[in-house]
Amino acid sequence: FAQWRRVSLGQRSEYLLALATALLANQEAFAQMIAREIGKPITQARGEVSKCVGLCQWYAEHGPAMLAPEPTQIDKARIEYRPLGPILAVMPWNFPLWQVLRGAVPALLAGNTYVLKHAPNVMGSAYLLLELFKQAGLPEGVFEVINVAPEGVTRAIQDPRIAAVTLTGSVRAGMAIGAQAGAALKKCVLELGGSDPFIVLADADLDAAVKAAVIGRYQNTGQVCAAAKRLIVEASIVEEFTRRFVEATRQLKVGNPLEDDTYIGPMARYDLRDELDGQVQATLAEGAPLLLGGHKLEGAGNFYAPTVFADVTPAMTAFRQELFGPVAAIISARDADHAVELANDSEFGLASTIYTADLTL
Repeated sequence: FAQWRRVSLGQRSEYLLALATALLANQEAFAQMIAREIGKPITQARGEVSKCVGLCQWYAEHGPAMLAPEPTQIDKARIEYRPLGPILAVMPWNFPLWQVLRGAVPALLAGNTYVLKHAPNVMGSAYLLLELFKQAGLPEGVFEVINVAPEGVTRAIQDPRIAAVTLTGSVRAGMAIGAQAGAALKKCVLELGGSDPFIVLADADLDAAVKAAVIGRYQNTGQVCAAAKRLIVEASIVEEFTRRFVEATRQLKVGNPLEDDTYIGPMARYDLRDELDGQVQATLAEGAPLLLGGHKLEGAGNFYAPTVFADVTPAMTAFRQELFGPVAAIISARDADHAVELANDSEFGLASTIYTADLTL
């Protein structure tokens, strides 16, 4: 960090462009690594790498202006953006490249260094990324990987060399990391999941809404923090929306993630599939009609059948909890106001979607 903070902003931008070049040159190798480690369908894995290439290029072009000093109304005073220091990042497995770089790239451009503690099941991706940083010519130590158990994370947070910490993960992990960062008086950024509403009002283009809802719910086998998890549809069209959504979901190919036409692969770990199935069975017991799926698929791999529930209510598990897998919950709303009320009835935030022809609502 002592050396990197003195590297010019222009030179840091050049390093980001070199990283983009290294990522692009190794796109297929990285996509194969992601698909084999977590079961992400290969076409989606390639898309993740491409998105990261664009991320590096965008910050290289636009980042320096965002970090430029800003004048104030006070004579001879200005706002400057200065680096904090080494940042510890505890990252999840579901986007093993994007989750890392979306935080690391702007932080590195700003003059910080990055210490990645990745999820245990994607350490191949972590070390491949470290190798690509070396290929791009970044100085040693600017981006580092540590492979430690939770107690090792605690020691890292307590280490005086670590200036800040960030976590994307579960609420339980966030509570622990947040408490440790607070005790050490270190800046902390937490992202702890979502149960994101996808609202469809009566005047919406149903074809477009259904297509987006299917992609939004089942991308990466439904293992996305900002996925469309609660599909809140106005009552006058909920029956037609549901019919089309179920039919579109039936068409999704479930299978080998290394085949180009697979849309839904295996879930990342068997325990996550078991947890999801428990939530599905609880929702069934609570009275939600099951329109599709609702069970593990037999045979090798952590496959779960694409699942659709109708008439889900706020009292049900599928509404109250985050379902991190290929399960959709369709919820009927009386009108637009009721749809917003249902959307807000959650402890989770993160993202939301509205399909309507009236943007003045």
